[in-house]
Amino acid sequence: MSKIVVGLDIGTTKIACFVGRKNEHGKIEILSMGKTESLGVMRGIVSNIDKTIESIKGAVEEAEERIEGELKIASVNVGIAGQHIKSIQHRGIYTRTEIEKEIAQIDIDKLVDDMYKLAMPPGEQIITVLPQEYIIDNEQGIKDPIGMSGVRLEANFHIITGNVGASMNIHKCVERSGLSVKNIILEPIASADAVLTEEEKEAGVVLVDIGGGTTDVAIFHEGIIRHTAVIPFGGNVITEDIKEGCTIMKRKAEMVKQQFGSAVASETQENVVVAIPGLKGRPAREITLRNLASIIQARMEEIIELVHFEIRNSGFEKKLIGGIVVTGGGAQLDHITQLFEYVTGMDTRIGYPTEHLANTNMDSIKSPMYSTGIGLVLKGFEDIEKHAQEVPEAASTGAVKTHSEKTRGSFFDTIVQKGKTWFAEED
Repeated sequence: MSKIVVGLDIGTTKIACFVGRKNEHGKIEILSMGKTESLGVMRGIVSNIDKTIESIKGAVEEAEERIEGELKIASVNVGIAGQHIKSIQHRGIYTRTEIEKEIAQIDIDKLVDDMYKLAMPPGEQIITVLPQEYIIDNEQGIKDPIGMSGVRLEANFHIITGNVGASMNIHKCVERSGLSVKNIILEPIASADAVLTEEEKEAGVVLVDIGGGTTDVAIFHEGIIRHTAVIPFGGNVITEDIKEGCTIMKRKAEMVKQQFGSAVASETQENVVVAIPGLKGRPAREITLRNLASIIQARMEEIIELVHFEIRNSGFEKKLIGGIVVTGGGAQLDHITQLFEYVTGMDTRIGYPTEHLANTNMDSIKSPMYSTGIGLVLKGFEDIEKHAQEVPEAASTGAVKTHSEKTRGSFFDTIVQKGKTWFAEED
């Protein structure tokens, strides 16, 4: 049987589990999906361990039940987001000793490994190291140095950092749910894999993933990720605004937003009224669609302005031919692309997570809200292929290091080991 990869999206509004495999044509099929309400996560960060474990178990069990035949999910690729995520640029240098040999994957691995040893401020850790471009003996702009000759190998890196505690809480929730964490992946990078084409990444594009608690931004140019950011506002603040502005319950505010919400007030009919059932024994509350859209537009404009600030801050604003691709649950709002184009002046489209999938009969997974979960599955297969390519190299030079082996003995590894001891004592 072909390999199975599982993606677990621990979001602010939902926890979704996706099970995928590669078919005979090399395309990825999503076999099953389970989804539960997320009860213990706020703005992408675990705020209640027990409730999060309960939601994870529910999503995983639902995904297992939907597959014909018995499948027991054991390990998962998990997404990480939240306001604590930061990115830095750094240049790394590695001097080769075996100069008569061509540059191989193991040389690149050694250069990347060194980046994981960078000193971070207390309480922060390196989550992902992304090479942008390589420099061989002062020859710049090299995208793939494998097979070339040279002594001094350098690279510009985009390094993603995050809070140690936030990462450990995710580990704890997943492991207490009876699963193991295969990889922790930055959510906007996973979403980008699901919805962007290689052509768009080459031309220059901004991915904007509007989730429940955060809005994630990833900017690509010439096929390389250039800038990432997490904005601490998402669909939940819009729901809160509707709740306050219309004085209705939060659950009903969310329902009204999903059914009647529009991001542009002028596109809605002025005299159409929605009646929302009141509390027991009280009359229904009436809201015009124009007023509802005005509340949504005000908050969405604020979020888009913050996205536009990140685009300008990246230095690539004038080089993004591919414009903006909006995905995530917030992308389901009517007229969202028009508002993005109006505020930023950039072409905008909705990103659907079926870009790299085999044809599927599961219409439910075609929604933009599942981009992160499907992207985590795609990232899992990418990781498997990378390690498969490294095996021949490992046979001749030693052994392939996993991420845990790369960081063994480091400051972060010491913290993780101590954390596991604390968790064990709690149990």
